[in-house]
Amino acid sequence: QVQLVESGGGLVQPGGSLRLSCTVSRRLYGIYYMGWYRQAPGKQRELVASISNGGSTNYCASVKGRFTISRDNAENTVYLQMNSLNSEDTAVYYCNVKQGSSNYWGQGTQVTVSS
Repeated sequence: QVQLVESGGGLVQPGGSLRLSCTVSRRLYGIYYMGWYRQAPGKQRELVASISNGGSTNYCASVKGRFTISRDNAENTVYLQMNSLNSEDTAVYYCNVKQGSSNYWGQGTQVTVSS
C-alpha cells in the first residue's frame, strides 16, 4: 500500500510564499511521475506541476515563473515552492504519483491566500 503524506499548506498573504512537501510511504522503483494538482471550490481539479524521474518538469500556464517543483528521489519526496501567491491560488492541493497504470493521491492540503 502506497500512501502520500502532504504538509506545508496554510494561510498566506497575497505576494507571499509557501512550500508544500509530499513524502511517499515506500520506495518506488522504475519510472514514475510526481506532481501536484489543485481544486478550488466549484472548479475541476487541475494539474499544477509535474516532474519525471529525470527532472523534466511541466507547469500549468498560470503558475509558470512563480512555482517550482522539485523532487528528492532518495527521500521519496516531492516539493512545490510557491512564490508571489495570489487569491486565485487558493485551493486544496493534492500530491500525485503515477507509475504505469497506478495512480496515488495524497489527502490534500489547504492553501488560502488572503489579506
